[in-house]
Amino acid sequence: MIDTVNSLATRLHELQVALLTDGPAASVPVHDAPSSLARAFLGAPQRVDAVTGLHDVMARAAALGPEGTWLVAAGHATLGGLAIAHGQTDQLLFHLDAAVTAGFNDCVALHIAPIRPLHHDSRFRALYQRMRITQADLDEFFWLHQEIQIMTQDAQNASVENIGRLDTGVSLLPQAPMPTREPNTAGVLITRIDLAATQTALRQAAVKAEFQRSSGNTSLSLIDGSWDDSLARRDAWHAEELESRRERAAAARAFIERPDAATVLVPCPPLGSITYPG
Repeated sequence: MIDTVNSLATRLHELQVALLTDGPAASVPVHDAPSSLARAFLGAPQRVDAVTGLHDVMARAAALGPEGTWLVAAGHATLGGLAIAHGQTDQLLFHLDAAVTAGFNDCVALHIAPIRPLHHDSRFRALYQRMRITQADLDEFFWLHQEIQIMTQDAQNASVENIGRLDTGVSLLPQAPMPTREPNTAGVLITRIDLAATQTALRQAAVKAEFQRSSGNTSLSLIDGSWDDSLARRDAWHAEELESRRERAAAARAFIERPDAATVLVPCPPLGSITYPG
């Protein structure tokens, strides 16, 4: 099979999902540490050798030439996340240096809590100052990270709301549509994949939990003569209403590009001037 940007991006997405579902030792991607909150809703570890997989994607992406460079950046950013998770500052800086060289420019991500202590490190500051971004791309970075937070919160809320449901229906986690604008810098594509991976991982976990609840209720309804069909119907109606509400909210959150947003490359906002969404 011949490698393409699309095939390698798909593989990167799979690896990101695996990292999110790989239990307590899962990595924290540099470009999205908050998505580690998703692990509370995910299933058993998937035993994926993500590090080997990431290196494989990076090597194959590099062989594609300039069009695959952003995938190399994505791989290094994710490996940097592993370094964060293990408190390996030098490894983080090594991978972040390589990621920035290959086009990583998500300055919003570099204001997450685990990264902020490095803001006074001269090596980190030098890396940060090398990044360039447009206002239009910066707007999308804020939206992408905000959407990750909202998706995680929706998963938390849904898990609580589904406790004790007696119906056999299955509710999904509605997702806001991914932006389709042509970004000014390829770094935006990295964070889009991270959002997509978070959406996939959380939805997979939600569907798994819902099928378990649904099948359990079906079994109980067959063997338990005290089963209350009227309460089950009420729960089904309530769940449908909540899902419809979430679907409308997700659609309303679709990213809208500001027509006056500048598309000229400029330095990233000064360190400390960005408040991470959430």
